[in-house]
Amino acid sequence: RGITTPIIVRPHNDGGYEIISGHRRFTAAQIAERKTVPVIIKELDDDMAIILLVDSNLQRENILPSEKAYAYKLKLEAMKRTAGRPPKENASQIATNFVKGRSDVLMAEQVGESKDQIRRYIRLTELIDPLMDLVDLKRLPINAGVELSYLGSKAQFDVLQSIEKNEIIPSIEQSAKLRKFFSEGKLNADVIDSIILEQ
Repeated sequence: RGITTPIIVRPHNDGGYEIISGHRRFTAAQIAERKTVPVIIKELDDDMAIILLVDSNLQRENILPSEKAYAYKLKLEAMKRTAGRPPKENASQIATNFVKGRSDVLMAEQVGESKDQIRRYIRLTELIDPLMDLVDLKRLPINAGVELSYLGSKAQFDVLQSIEKNEIIPSIEQSAKLRKFFSEGKLNADVIDSIILEQ
């Protein structure tokens, strides 16, 4: 039957079209040597294109935590830009009431996760790549990764070295303890080892 769901494209500035949603379908069509694919052409600015791209990628069944983290970050940034700034009479340090609603709350409704869970995923983007890989491999729990993301990159590398040396993955509690020591300026290689080796 060919491609039953059309791909979505937008006109490109240099002529032709840019695929927004349907990269895999397009590649599959090329492999199958199909000459045409069904297409929906949409006029989208960059932010709307990002939102649509992220939404289509989030619908995949097997999506890694790192992919979800970067997708959520991209989408939330794009949503904030499209929402604009609140009116001056409505700006508050505590809770700003946007006409369209807060971007993180709207996004939570759209993706079916709490805004706090979305924030946790976005926080993972602060992890160094080897620690993010451990999260993707389901060796390091997401919440432990979130705690470690608050460490600077040097401290994260020190934690990674301790993980490799001791062959122990820190628990959520140990990761929170590492974060606490880091925030107090007391984290060094010996402290990291002692925390990771705790039973």
